[in-house]
Amino acid sequence: YDAHSGGEREIQRTMLELLNQLDGFDSRGDVKVILATNRIESLDPALLRPGRIDRKIEFPLPDIKTRRRIFQIHTSRMTLADDVNLEEFVMTKDEFSGADIK
Repeated sequence: YDAHSGGEREIQRTMLELLNQLDGFDSRGDVKVILATNRIESLDPALLRPGRIDRKIEFPLPDIKTRRRIFQIHTSRMTLADDVNLEEFVMTKDEFSGADIK
């Protein structure tokens, strides 16, 4: 972290509080913490050290079949212009998550 700006200092304070909270849970296992991110590479390594985050579950970006289904779900109640070809979006090489498609 580069905690020179007010925003950066707030991010650092928030991260430190999160780390303190994660370290404060006892080992009884009755507390489960679920974290989610679209950018795991940008997380502070201190957050990912063993004992804080014990399990990572990755949800990969949708494949072509799944992208097609997501587009169908989100456009099923829409009236699309004649020149809209959803298949062009489905087949794009860009990497879109389900949230991006929505």
